[in-house]
Amino acid sequence: MEKRSRSFYVLTAFFALFILFLYGPTLTIGVLSFQGPQGGLTFPMNGVSLHWFRDLFEEQAVGDIWGAFRRSLALGLMVMVTTVVVSVMGGLAFRKRFAGSGALFYLIIASLVIPSILISLGVGLIFNQFGLRVHWATSGFGSQLTWTLPFGLLIMFAVFNRFDRSYEEAARDQGASAWQTIRFVVLPIIAPSLIGVALFGFTLSYDEFARTLLTSGSYNTLPLEIFGMTTNVTTPVIYALGTLTTLFSFLIIGAFIVTVWGMGKRRARLGSDAGKGV
Repeated sequence: MEKRSRSFYVLTAFFALFILFLYGPTLTIGVLSFQGPQGGLTFPMNGVSLHWFRDLFEEQAVGDIWGAFRRSLALGLMVMVTTVVVSVMGGLAFRKRFAGSGALFYLIIASLVIPSILISLGVGLIFNQFGLRVHWATSGFGSQLTWTLPFGLLIMFAVFNRFDRSYEEAARDQGASAWQTIRFVVLPIIAPSLIGVALFGFTLSYDEFARTLLTSGSYNTLPLEIFGMTTNVTTPVIYALGTLTTLFSFLIIGAFIVTVWGMGKRRARLGSDAGKGV
């Protein structure tokens, strides 16, 4: 067996430190959330129990945790669906060059480099100037789309740049209309990428703070609610909330991964069956 060089161990140690830096805070919060009833916000731990998880489901003296969770979930689903639909439409539109397409592309991507708090401030000011109500489902929804749509469009641009148009030509040769070609040929082929765009849209929306700060109106989303709790909650209940929201995020990601895996297995099975039929 070939002896590994010193650089291999240096890079391995660096990567291990990076993983520790990435997940260490989350693991720390997870451990502290299992403290006993007399536990505090720092180490050393004072007992081990599920007390703070039970306390989380009781009525809180301050804040509206579960209302904020429902709002974040609804907003995330709204942003996810809109991001997928608009990204697919944009990807299809940019397949053919049109006047101003380059300038429009850079205009879309520019929102990624503008500070998020300025986006939030600008959207809030526009709604106020037009006499519209600042609300998480309107202004908050719009400000978050400025964050998720560029990512979705970039993914779709990459997908369609590699897309083999011979599939569409074959469908049209068989008499399929433009809509039938998109529905029965294009969308099934790019479905795994659509799931990726949906995952981006939901997760970016679910934990977005800055772009929602000045556009959520009178009702907080979950990130805003957690931030508010840091100023007035002095018990590990906030750690229990962080642990549950982290597990929920991993559950969502796992569901998307299983869906992609299932679609891949189904496609492989259909391909195998078609080969046997030939």
